[in-house]
Amino acid sequence: MLARKSRKGGNGQEDREMFGKKSAVVLALAVALTQTAAAQDAKTVISNASKAMGVEGLNSIHYYGVAQNGSLGQNNNANQPWPMVNANDYVRAIDFTQPASRATWVTYAVPVTGGAATQGQGQQNITKETTAWAQQLEIWITPWGFLKGAAANNATLQAQTVGGKRYQVLTFNSPIKSPGGQPYRVVGYVNSDNLVERVQTWLENPIFGDMLVEAEYTHYRDGANGLKFPAQIVQKRGGWPTFNAYILGAHPNPANIKELLTPPAAGGRGGAGGGAPGGAPGGGQAQAPASEKLAEGVFRITGAYNALAVEFADHILLYEPGPQNEMRAQQIIAETKRVIPNKPIRYGVISHHHFDHTSGLPAVVAEGITIVTPEVNRAFLMNALSQPRTLAPDSMSKSGKKPQIEGFKGDKRVFQDATRTFEVHVIKALPHADGLVVGYLPKEKILVYADMFNLPPANNPVPNPPVVGTMVFLDNIERLKLDVDRILSVHTLNPDRLTSVADIRASLGRK
Repeated sequence: MLARKSRKGGNGQEDREMFGKKSAVVLALAVALTQTAAAQDAKTVISNASKAMGVEGLNSIHYYGVAQNGSLGQNNNANQPWPMVNANDYVRAIDFTQPASRATWVTYAVPVTGGAATQGQGQQNITKETTAWAQQLEIWITPWGFLKGAAANNATLQAQTVGGKRYQVLTFNSPIKSPGGQPYRVVGYVNSDNLVERVQTWLENPIFGDMLVEAEYTHYRDGANGLKFPAQIVQKRGGWPTFNAYILGAHPNPANIKELLTPPAAGGRGGAGGGAPGGAPGGGQAQAPASEKLAEGVFRITGAYNALAVEFADHILLYEPGPQNEMRAQQIIAETKRVIPNKPIRYGVISHHHFDHTSGLPAVVAEGITIVTPEVNRAFLMNALSQPRTLAPDSMSKSGKKPQIEGFKGDKRVFQDATRTFEVHVIKALPHADGLVVGYLPKEKILVYADMFNLPPANNPVPNPPVVGTMVFLDNIERLKLDVDRILSVHTLNPDRLTSVADIRASLGRK
């Protein structure tokens, strides 16, 4: 090994220190040059793609076609895609300078309360005052919006091969910050034809945590003035499509963009929905719960979504512990502890996996409660609840606790000690959801359920065709030979009261 000679009058240690300083300077210059080159490359990729897609000089766009909206978290089986509803006559306009967007569509579906199919109107309006990323992302993950966002927000570049195909991958941070203080990241994949094929971002979700939102753009066609538009758009959330559109035509910089973005006066097109994807957990401010004693050691925890607290010798069981959102679940837990003090809540039986009934589960996990559900739901919930939650840290992520989920096999799970028996039964042949369960207290003759029966207004005619869920509910009560006096609905009935088998029969026109 050869040693480097020291400077005259110096020593080896000084030389090594000087050499180290020079090396550090050279390395810093190399990094700076590399970063500058990467930035220049990113600008080149953005410029080339903008030219190829007609984005240069594009301030607004209008496109139309036929589409489908999916209901996030409302699938009929936890392991299958989200259900889709046709969105006919789909029209969308975007003004990138504001930014603002308006989409409209027409639906045709059977009401959940039964009866004949009806036509409905859907819309999504995003104004410049709508700053939440949940809405703004619908503008910036379009292929044209992505290139504009990448140009304005110092995108970085990385070459990447996906499925054997080479892409130039651009990444930028949105100026909009998440509830956790982080910027939302946007990633776009540009192919060898300089077309944007895929755009990804992440959005906070109570079940999925940092949920991937991914839009795919395929089968590009030529529009007016050099514009290119994808003939098919597919947006996915939670791994499955929530929006699927076939675009028939697109126009750059429409002269009537202001008119296209203006909703009609009241009484015009309306309707709920998110413009691309549909479905959402039960949101808003959770109603503060009170409670109602139904029997010794059995309490209804009241609210828009009811829960049932059942006392055992040394613990508590909750039926429907985490509906709506985290706040609602925390209130249910607090009220349960108040009415049944000095005992831990050991089990939380969920009625089914739909997100309006499970979006409060992070609070349930944080409390150390074991979630109980049929095996069909276990893998989905375990995977979803175990994802990172950096965009909006919740009580579960802050507690450091991991989800404990018992997936029971078969059609029945019984909780029993010397003081109490609580039966959990799987409802069979229900279109609404596989793995939906009811809870039954045989001694008290109390049954608790969700989503199968709504108390109809007095003197209402029997729906024709009848409500399928209600028929299935009654058939299962009879199949299981449950001796029931009182029935509690998770969704508060109108008027607010417990119902009965007689009420269910009457709603179906049966005696």
